[in-house]
Amino acid sequence: MKRTIIPEIKKEMIYKLAQRDCREDDRSPVESRPLTYEINTIGTAEGSARVKLGKTDVLVGVKLQPGEPYPDKPNQGVLMTGCELKPMAHPGFESGAPSEESIEIARVVDRGIRESKMIDMEKLCIEPGKKIWMVFLDIQVINYDGNMFDAATIASVLALHNAIVPASRFDLGDDFPVPVACWPLTTTFIKLHDLLLVDPTLNEELSADLRFTVSIDDNGDFRAMQKGLKGSLTYDDVIRALDIAQKLTLGMRSRLIKGE
Repeated sequence: MKRTIIPEIKKEMIYKLAQRDCREDDRSPVESRPLTYEINTIGTAEGSARVKLGKTDVLVGVKLQPGEPYPDKPNQGVLMTGCELKPMAHPGFESGAPSEESIEIARVVDRGIRESKMIDMEKLCIEPGKKIWMVFLDIQVINYDGNMFDAATIASVLALHNAIVPASRFDLGDDFPVPVACWPLTTTFIKLHDLLLVDPTLNEELSADLRFTVSIDDNGDFRAMQKGLKGSLTYDDVIRALDIAQKLTLGMRSRLIKGE
């Protein structure tokens, strides 16, 4: 993203609001923005989902095709995750090669799915050492207003839970659901001086000293973490963030499983 400057007076206002447990959109520091979502929104994909987290809007599509396994994992399928940030999503994004931001988003989403063992990769083996299913997860940002990590993760998990392996298309038997076992979700924080805020907007991200994302599985276990920007976290910051993340992902997971 091109460097975006936020006025110091705006940063100060955001911090002073946070000191009073308030934010620009009237949320508390530990409250996420409203979430809405749709599934199977792309007719040509094996699975898809569109998620709106506040004004942040992301679309994820899943495609599958046969391929060759990696030599060190001859009986396991392959997951490949990519993210595209286009200028239509935010004027700071540029067309061309993947940016550092898009690579980081894809890696954080991929790591949360991979480390939680969400997909049973062995069930995506067609013929050991010769042929497996390759899962392509494509993240497209429609509108960017902060915290792409959580929005992209939710959309990716929903898309995978509704994806079908197109075996019949390749004369490889009957179609079957992608073998998924859990709902790994992330919670992203920013730190403003001495304060932590959940699910930051773009203005809050631009004011932040640090960004911190944690991925949690169905059992409440921590599967992956990602720190961004140059600030630091204290031990107490980390413990508090992890406790908040467990509670928030528990509620979000329950809602998604119920289809609410």
